[in-house]
Amino acid sequence: MPSFLSQNIEISFEDYNEGGLENRPAIVLVHGFASNSKINWLDTRWVDFLQKAGYRVITMDNRGHGKSQKLYDSSLYPARVMAQDVINLIDHLNLKNVSLLGFSMGARISAYVCMDAPQKVRTVIFGGMGINLIKGMSNSQKIIDGLNADSLNEVSDKTARQFRVFAEHTKSDLKALAACLASSRAPISVTDVKRIQIPALVAVGDKDTVGGSAVELANILPNAEALVLKGLDHMRSSGASAFKNGALIFLQQNDDSLAKMV
Repeated sequence: MPSFLSQNIEISFEDYNEGGLENRPAIVLVHGFASNSKINWLDTRWVDFLQKAGYRVITMDNRGHGKSQKLYDSSLYPARVMAQDVINLIDHLNLKNVSLLGFSMGARISAYVCMDAPQKVRTVIFGGMGINLIKGMSNSQKIIDGLNADSLNEVSDKTARQFRVFAEHTKSDLKALAACLASSRAPISVTDVKRIQIPALVAVGDKDTVGGSAVELANILPNAEALVLKGLDHMRSSGASAFKNGALIFLQQNDDSLAKMV
């Protein structure tokens, strides 16, 4: 993966622009906590799906994740600071008027991109993140403790064990993730969320206790619709066909240029 410096931190990314896609509508994919661009977007076939739909797809590894630089100071991980990495990548590639697709933590990061650089974004999809964008997470410390534990055997909390197992599966740097979680999951105020005027889709499984209700968040956003993914929890919703198909319908409805191509 190529990389660039954002706020003096090395960020790895991939620009899937083969076959003359440079002039197609661009979509930037922002992965979730403890994941990376490969696990969240390549392995789930999102990149292939969106390329076939006519998109120029850009993925990135968030700081502390994947092939990007690992940091151990929690003050370097607020979601608003991580959003600046996305904004800087958009500028680095000289992209204009992109769509954003964020999952879980990536949705929280995308929300700050929409607030801080709305002129750069035409549409946004919040995947795996509903009303808990505002409420935050109540058990973050248990997850942090689970990541910092010497072994999985020492982690008894169910949610903490799930995150620890996933982090080990993705071969993540556990200490970097613990530092990230300490500051990246702060809730966003209702007032700030209402500032997001960009057309938005909120796609969350109806069994997703991590993200919370899609409908509740969509009702607060000024220009949003909800996509409730039936029978899916947080982990199983990320690559679901219902999520992909609903996202593409939303994008096509809100992007005249893409609608003419497909």
